[in-house]
Amino acid sequence: MSWFDGRFFGSVFVTLVVIMDPVGSIPVFLALTGATSRRSRNRSADIAVLTALTVIVSFALFGQQVLQFLHISLPALQVAGGLLLLLVALELLMGWGGQPSPEEEVNVSMVPLGTPLLAGPGAIAATIVFARGVHTVGAVLALAAGILAVHLVLWVTLRFSEVILRVVRRSGVTLITRVFGLLLSAIAVQLAADGIRAFVTTR
Repeated sequence: MSWFDGRFFGSVFVTLVVIMDPVGSIPVFLALTGATSRRSRNRSADIAVLTALTVIVSFALFGQQVLQFLHISLPALQVAGGLLLLLVALELLMGWGGQPSPEEEVNVSMVPLGTPLLAGPGAIAATIVFARGVHTVGAVLALAAGILAVHLVLWVTLRFSEVILRVVRRSGVTLITRVFGLLLSAIAVQLAADGIRAFVTTR
């Protein structure tokens, strides 16, 4: 028996990278933190990735039990995540809110950046499914390594958003904010619609 399941690691890593979409999270990250200082932006990246890691690890360990105990289905989680992202999209589109305070920066880093943007319903569902398939020590190590590797990629990607900010400038960030607000609203509606459809069909 192998001490490390390389194939399972690859499956976990590729699946979570595709779902969590590190590159796709950059516009939202810049939109929510572009007006802050470099130090604050780096701090936001740290908190967002740590929040996402905490959520994913928690659901890998206890996700199925928590959902069953609270009688929450994955479709319901999808709808809730979609509604939360829709509120964020409206803020980006309308330009609500000014310069965030340090406390607000932490809150934004946790919600919506950490969750549900990074650690959203899709990533949570995939993690629960992978955790169900863990039956050996090699698979446990592969799952843990896959989760950590994905979040390392997320952290590096958000940290390098500073380079993008230098290129596009503040006006570019404002444009990205409005455009991505529209796209994020569509993503939110689709996420909620998928959750409602799944909820209805399972009844």
